[in-house]
Amino acid sequence: MSEQTGKVVVMDHPLIRHKIGYIRRTTTGTKDFRDTISEIAMLICYEATRDLELQEVEIETPICKTTVRELKGRKLCIVPILRAGLGMVDGMLAMIPAAKVGHIGLYRDPGTLQPVEYYCKIPPDSGNREIFIVDPMLATGGSIAAAVQMLKERGCKHIHLLCILAAPEGIEYLQKTHPDVDLYIGEVDERLNDHGYIVPGLGDAGDRIFGTK
Repeated sequence: MSEQTGKVVVMDHPLIRHKIGYIRRTTTGTKDFRDTISEIAMLICYEATRDLELQEVEIETPICKTTVRELKGRKLCIVPILRAGLGMVDGMLAMIPAAKVGHIGLYRDPGTLQPVEYYCKIPPDSGNREIFIVDPMLATGGSIAAAVQMLKERGCKHIHLLCILAAPEGIEYLQKTHPDVDLYIGEVDERLNDHGYIVPGLGDAGDRIFGTK
């Protein structure tokens, strides 16, 4: 395991709290739910990219030459976990439009209850990129921990997770299995119920984003 210790950042911005309250409601329809998920992702992305390095670059304005500060060093990659993570991609790209996008697909084996990989496609140079995994829900942490492991096995070293809601159990599990991963969380809920759903939560994020239930 890496000796680096990742940080856990829970958002405290009023806009994020307000929008999370809106998507929790059973009366929020598919379009509004999808749009608001994207908006929340954009706001969390703002915080998650706070520590990106800058470099000074000389440019010319219509008035004169000057020095500005632009992003330096590693390139960025957004990696949604299928399928709910797709709902956060557009909001992220609105903030960092030059980022590449990878995809990870997992399903839970009904016998072992363990996550099983069925798809993984990331840029070939991802080992040199800042990786932002996106998934609206951090529940048990099993699937996300598996996704992190998949990325590490493919050479990724700088991994961050952005989620909208998290259960304490999921945070604890991810810190135990991958303590070097930074967590950016919209809000931490009370607990998981007997079915592994976050309480009070917002239901199944994938179904609500895509209108499949």
